Amino acid sequence: MKTVIITGSVGSGKTTLANNLRKILKYKHLHVDTLLRKNNLKDDYDKKRKCHVIDTKELNKILLQEIKDAKDEKGVIIDSHLAHHLPKKVVDTCIVTICKIEKLAARLKKRKYHQQKIKENIECEIFHVCLEEARKRHKKVIVVDTTKGVNKAELSKLARKLQ
Repeated sequence: MKTVIITGSVGSGKTTLANNLRKILKYKHLHVDTLLRKNNLKDDYDKKRKCHVIDTKELNKILLQEIKDAKDEKGVIIDSHLAHHLPKKVVDTCIVTICKIEKLAARLKKRKYHQQKIKENIECEIFHVCLEEARKRHKKVIVVDTTKGVNKAELSKLARKLQ
């Protein structure tokens, strides 16, 4: 069974890419936000940033169990800006979604994120935080620019790389 993780800044297109790849590859899709709610993994609330604080070690335990439970699946795709924290021994490929700053800002404004959160996520994208962390932790890292979306030809090519 293959394990593919998709990470990137908030609003960079992780879930959209994961859903498209799931359909092509017939892999199980683990959306981390759903697992966070299901397992009540939101430790605390950061009032300044207006977001929940997540215990990544506890999240990893849950994800490792989900991967183990999916042993009969062809593969699993995990999407989250926290996915790159998984140990490299369980990850076959790490995909990092990137997006041009103007487009990312527009996506976050459309989601009605407050200005400080938009600023932080744009800075995260500018400094390639998820990409650099992924490169430190994983052997095989693929970068996908989602600024203009991902067309069928690009998806097919990416899916072939993952099989």
